[in-house]
Amino acid sequence: MALRKMLGSAEHPSVVRLMRLIETQSKTTLAAFAATYVAAHYLPLIGEDGRLTAALAGVTEHLRGNLSLKELKPLLRDARTAAQEETDPVRQAAKRAVATAAAVITTPTNALGFAFYGAAAYAYAAAGTAAAREVHDALADEELARIVLALEAAAVPDEPDPVKISWGC
Repeated sequence: MALRKMLGSAEHPSVVRLMRLIETQSKTTLAAFAATYVAAHYLPLIGEDGRLTAALAGVTEHLRGNLSLKELKPLLRDARTAAQEETDPVRQAAKRAVATAAAVITTPTNALGFAFYGAAAYAYAAAGTAAAREVHDALADEELARIVLALEAAAVPDEPDPVKISWGC
C-alpha cells in the first residue's frame, strides 16, 4: 500500500470547521498560528534541518516587522526544497507541513494545507507507516480536531481584516 502525502478530507466535519474558522482570521493571525503550531508539533519529528527552522524564524521576524517579504521568500523556498528532498515518510510529511505553514503569510489557504500534511505526519509517526489505512485515517482525524481547537484558541474575535478565500475543494 502506498502512503498518501496528505491525510484528511475536505468533507470531514473538522476540516469544514477549520475552513470556516480560517475565513474569519487575518493573514497575519493565520501565519502566526500556523508557525507556532508546526514548531511545537512537527519540528520534533524532523530532526536537524536548519532550513525549516530558518523559515519559521523568518516568518516570526517578518510578522515583527524585522524582515521583508522579499527577504523571507528565499527561506520559504529553501523549506519547500527540504521537504521535496526528504524520503522518509514521517519526516517528509512533517517537513511538508512546516514548509506549507511557513508560507501561510503568502498563501493563506496553506493554513488548511499544512493541516493535511500534519495529519499525515502525526498518523505515520504514531502508528508507523505499515499500519492500516483505517488506523492512519482515525489518527489523522484526531490531529485535525486538535488543529481546529488550537486555531480556535488563537483566533482573534471579530478580526477586522479577515482573509478572502475561494476554496477550490
